[in-house]
Amino acid sequence: MRYSRRFALASVAAALSFPLASAAQSKGGECTQVKLTTSMGAITIALDKAKAPVSVDNFVKYVKAGHYDGTIFHRVMDGFMVQGGGMTKDMKEKSTNPPIKNESTNGLKNDAYTVAMARTGVRESATSQFFINVVNNDRLNYSGENPGGWGYAVFGKVASGQDVVDKIRTVPTGNSGMHQNVPTSPITIDKAECA
Repeated sequence: MRYSRRFALASVAAALSFPLASAAQSKGGECTQVKLTTSMGAITIALDKAKAPVSVDNFVKYVKAGHYDGTIFHRVMDGFMVQGGGMTKDMKEKSTNPPIKNESTNGLKNDAYTVAMARTGVRESATSQFFINVVNNDRLNYSGENPGGWGYAVFGKVASGQDVVDKIRTVPTGNSGMHQNVPTSPITIDKAECA
């Protein structure tokens, strides 16, 4: 998903059924939610560590390391998703930790306003980049043990700030070097922090 354009767009939007953590919840210092303060407003993501422990731990490590601060949403496709977490304003990719396990078989679906790990065509290639589904993207769900069926691991859901996601999804986009669907005015993640 990271750079590929081979994904069909799904249509119906619906809510995901896994439970959301409350805004103030933090079990023994555990990060159960992440707040992204963006140049277009705040987005709070409720993390589902019970079903996606590897993806959540990975995401939280990047948050706590300050990796996402100053990155942009570098790929925006209304009717599909908004992607960020790895590029600076000048479209330089940040260095990352080693790739993680693909947890796409965890039962969580790529439904509207869920958050999933981005990856290349390699199954176990996700690092720091993530995307927020803006519709139900059924084709991104696990469907079998083959390259077209590996799916993308959902690890959270937008708990608040859906209106911000909706603003981001409709911004004008264009090409930047080899990258397509890049917002013509950068949309930055100014700060990512446990909430």
